[in-house]
Formats: sequence, structure tokens, C-alpha cells
Amino acid sequence: MSYDLAHPTRLLKSTGARRLLAGLLLLIGVHAGAWAQAERGAARVAEEHQVKAAYLYKFLGFIDWPPQAFASAESPYVIGVVGADALADELARVVASRQVNGRPAVARKLGPDEPPTGVHLLFIGRDAAPRAASLLAQVRDRSVLTVTETEEAFEAGSAINFVVVDDKVRFDVAPRSTEASSLKISSRLIGVARRVRESML
Repeated sequence: MSYDLAHPTRLLKSTGARRLLAGLLLLIGVHAGAWAQAERGAARVAEEHQVKAAYLYKFLGFIDWPPQAFASAESPYVIGVVGADALADELARVVASRQVNGRPAVARKLGPDEPPTGVHLLFIGRDAAPRAASLLAQVRDRSVLTVTETEEAFEAGSAINFVVVDDKVRFDVAPRSTEASSLKISSRLIGVARRVRESML
């Protein structure tokens, strides 16, 4: 079947053409809806990264590290991020040119096989969740605050775990998980946590 594209009225008078046009409009609508939904989803993920990055930066001000955790009085807080590259990029923007307790802060993206050495805060993202137990074990006796975003990683021994409740980023805290690390979590931070786990693994 052929259509006379030079005469659109003739095209629309054809039942087959009308069905074709309706199908095309429906297809366009479906793709537009899917695109809009994807855009909203991407925006939510980006916003979640922004909130978590801000939290990671703020956590630094509510934790006491022992003096020996730093090489000097001017040494920066080093936040290592594994399994969350997009969040690491956002965090780098958040901490740029900012200080906490007189120290600068830097974000360091860790590779899949890179050991978590030389960091003060280690964030283990969802993509690295299968390695969470191993990573946590590597820093358990060091002065490193561990933050995760899966319940399994929290159960494996992280000190803080992000959760999303009603589209809002919250966090749970396990203060005793930091005892072996000689870290002290401020009671103010514990007070705003969604849940406090007192048991120690």
C-alpha cells in the first residue's frame, strides 16, 4: 500500500493511514513518557548523591579522631569512596576549598582492587557491597569511620549506614562499631539518627 504524501487529507481519509498515525502517536507518547520517567529517575539519583555527599562532609565535624590519625596539624581529612563513582565526583565538589575543624577535606575515588589505606572516612557504595565485609575487616583496627548504604554492609560492621525512607535520605548508627578504631561519635549525631544499633559484631 502507498500513500500520497503530497495530499495529507487523502492520507487521513484512509482507514489504514489513520491507524498508522494513531499507532505512531501512541508510540511517541510511550517513548516520551518513558523518557520523562527516566529523567525523573536520574534527577532523584543525582539529588540522592548530593544529599549523601553533604552528609559525608558533615559527618567529619561530629567524629573525634585520635591525633595520631593525622601526619600533622595541617593534614587533610581523606574521604575514600569505593563503588560509587558519581557520588565521589559530587563529594569532590562539596569539599572543595572547605575546612572542618581547621583541616581541609579531600575526596579520593578508590579503584575496585585498591586497598583502603590512608583514609579517615571510607564510604562503601552499593556497587562494592559484595566486598563490604572484606573492606570493613581491612580497616576495623584503624581510625577509619565506615559508612555504607546497604543493610548487609551495616550488619557486617559499618558505623553508619544510609537508608532512604519516604524519598528522604536518613542514616542508622552503630556507635560501638567504632570502639576498635578509637573514634568517638558525637551524641548530637547519634541523636538525629533514624536508628541506633547498640550491639557490636
